[in-house]
Amino acid sequence: MTTATVPGLIAPGVLAPLDDRVVAEGELRVIGLDLSLTSTGVCLPDGSTYRIKTRGKDGDRRLVAIRDNIRAALAAHRPHLTVIEDLPKHAMAAGLTAKVHGPVLCELLDAGVPYARIVPATLKSYACDYGRADKAQMAAAAYLAAGAEFADDKGGDQCDAWWLRAAGHEAYGVPLFDLPPAQRKRLHVVAWPAGVRALCVTGVTR
Repeated sequence: MTTATVPGLIAPGVLAPLDDRVVAEGELRVIGLDLSLTSTGVCLPDGSTYRIKTRGKDGDRRLVAIRDNIRAALAAHRPHLTVIEDLPKHAMAAGLTAKVHGPVLCELLDAGVPYARIVPATLKSYACDYGRADKAQMAAAAYLAAGAEFADDKGGDQCDAWWLRAAGHEAYGVPLFDLPPAQRKRLHVVAWPAGVRALCVTGVTR
């Protein structure tokens, strides 16, 4: 799959083909976002992934580029839910990543898209049954779960976004693949928004 380049961005990577990319009418549409000022991972409702890679020399203009890319993705794919990797607990000093959250949450609120936030330890526990799993272990778990592979993903941004989308499907009773019950229960600590399944059934999106 190819993705149009947004001005100020480096062209995103391309994910190897997966079996879960087709989203039928009426099915749950989830976007996963691993937000970062330098390399945001995005997983679209069809399972394809890419990075929003920005240039340091652009300074805070990078926030505009990321916002515009997310805005375009929301308009094109009209998700019922977006799942975001939250800042780690007790990591309030993560200022560079925190900067990105504000503009993206504004876009989600303006678009009327419900969202959930998952801290890294919970996402890793869901994917790997280990809250301190590294990037290689997360990628290996994605391959074992669904044969997923991610091109141009040294930092694991696309992989994390892919797992965030999977977590959204799991939370609303439409899992993309089987995982042990203990791992699936790790998502019970997440504050999932109400009414998402109703949006999916009625097809109502803004």
